[in-house]
Amino acid sequence: MLSHVSDLSEDVVRKNLKWLFILRNLMILSEAILIILCIYGLNIRIPEQQLWLVMVSIIIVNVYTSMRIQSEKPVTDVEIFSHISIDVFAITSLLYLTGGASNPITWVFLLPLIITAIMLPQAYAWYMVILTSSMYTMLIAFNVPLPSIEPHMINPAMLHPDMEHFVELQMTHEMRDMEYFNLHMFGMWSGFVFSAGLVAFFVVELARTLKNQERSLAEARENALRDEKIVALGTLAASAAHDMGTPLGTIAIVAHELEQDFPVHRFPDLHEKIIIVQQQISRCKQALSLMSASAGEMRAESGRIMSVIDYIDGVLEQWRTHKPGAKLCLFISPDIASEASIIAERTLTHSIINVLNNAAEATNPEQGLEFHAAWDMHYIHLKIRDFGPGMPPELVEFAGKTPVISQKRGLGVGLFLTYSTIKRLGGQINFGNLDSGGACVEITLPLLQTEESDDRE
Repeated sequence: MLSHVSDLSEDVVRKNLKWLFILRNLMILSEAILIILCIYGLNIRIPEQQLWLVMVSIIIVNVYTSMRIQSEKPVTDVEIFSHISIDVFAITSLLYLTGGASNPITWVFLLPLIITAIMLPQAYAWYMVILTSSMYTMLIAFNVPLPSIEPHMINPAMLHPDMEHFVELQMTHEMRDMEYFNLHMFGMWSGFVFSAGLVAFFVVELARTLKNQERSLAEARENALRDEKIVALGTLAASAAHDMGTPLGTIAIVAHELEQDFPVHRFPDLHEKIIIVQQQISRCKQALSLMSASAGEMRAESGRIMSVIDYIDGVLEQWRTHKPGAKLCLFISPDIASEASIIAERTLTHSIINVLNNAAEATNPEQGLEFHAAWDMHYIHLKIRDFGPGMPPELVEFAGKTPVISQKRGLGVGLFLTYSTIKRLGGQINFGNLDSGGACVEITLPLLQTEESDDRE
């Protein structure tokens, strides 16, 4: 019945078991003080031997709990719930021997419920509501009455005949008192069930809110660390662009002089190679200029509004300059919004091209790679798959989330920057391997929301 409830992490569950051990020690100490106070302080006749037998049983369970904490066997949520249930049965036994539901400390049933709602998922809290309410209901009918509320009936044979009317009145009053007492017991039971439901609801919601806040803080810390890495990489890139500017300028001057010293009509082969060198130098200088110009630009400054179909054509056309011989199969969903627009940001374009480059390097050249695109007025969904050996299994989980340095199939800093860029733009990116072979990258990006589309909604 509890198999559908997901377990928490092992460390958290083991800490919960330690807390249960501590709380049970406090319960043992407080119950022992109450028993001694009732017997020797208030002179209330209660079943002392049975009570101490229950206390010994609780101590034995707690000794086992102490040994269980020190063992290396994993602790589960079901085990935690079992320990709390044992505490409920122990409390029930103690209350059974001391008046049952009429005992003024029946509110202690709320403590296991609160602990369950805090430590365990929501389903367990409602199971504990059912258990504690059942135990409370049972104690109404089955209990050992306390001496202070036991009915004391007068023996009619020992009374004078003139006092029979008085006895009848007294019995009538006692019957009415019993009716009021039963009404009081029903009210206490109703109050407990209502309070248990409220505690289960509000404490569970509070615990869920705290967990969501912790999750949000963890995501914020992760984003902050990723942003720090991006800033560090950007600083290194700017420094590298500055340091490489002068050597590239010198190489460009030397290449130009070599072009003049070896004219094409006398040295055609060497002149052609020099031209290629000059072209590559120009490409490097253009990339460095683009890197310097991109530093510090915001999204609105570094992009322009384009239709989605034109943007995809532009990205693929630009990618073709990097991989002119790569085979690409383009699939565009027929159910697309032709009026959808996107901000063609430079870093986004580089990110998609980086994924395409990685896929082209990893795929089988004969099969190439596939590019799937579908969009509506709100989101665009891209899927890029290759037909290579796939991503290394040990890197799939961390791909893009950290700059893992690897020379195999492009799983390096570039992929980390791609992941960061997609996240910064409010999108999602997922990496995975397909059962049929090859790797697949799925990208989801929000599109530009125009006032006309908002009005149509």
